[in-house]
Amino acid sequence: MAQALEPDAARRLLVTVAQTRNVDAFETLFRFYAPRVRSFMALKVRDRQVAEELMQETMASVWSKATQFDPERGHVSAWVFTIARNVRIDFYRRRRPQFDASDPVFVADSAPPADEEFEHRQDAKLLREAMATLPQEQIEVLQKAFFEDISHSTIAEELGLPIGTVKSRIRLAFAKLRSALEGRR
Repeated sequence: MAQALEPDAARRLLVTVAQTRNVDAFETLFRFYAPRVRSFMALKVRDRQVAEELMQETMASVWSKATQFDPERGHVSAWVFTIARNVRIDFYRRRRPQFDASDPVFVADSAPPADEEFEHRQDAKLLREAMATLPQEQIEVLQKAFFEDISHSTIAEELGLPIGTVKSRIRLAFAKLRSALEGRR
């Protein structure tokens, strides 16, 4: 590891890199900060190879963004480790799987399978035939209750019947439909 680098010395070196692109000044910064950034990354990603790559990317950013460093706003170490943090965040963002709308898992089936469609049609036909055997007053309350989604009390008001009569007609209709459909499927 490089010897200690005083904050003022680090500031002067980074300003030199920013102004003149001095490779020797950057090498001194690199020798001091690279091992520290690598250790920081190793703690965060728990993979030595990835930590090495992220350190290299961080130090390349330090070189390329040296002109953005403002000595009045803070220390070089804070600036370098902010870049390191951002590099690590970008690394995780790149690794996150992207949503693929065309993935078969996310694409709804356009039509149900033929066997299901056939069963639905068969069931609908059996239900229509069974409903045809019901008296009109029972069909009327079933349609209002289940197809129009009207409450029993509202049906009673509309038809001018006691609520008990509406419920009885629905119950009788269900019993007749159950017996008509039993064993036919």
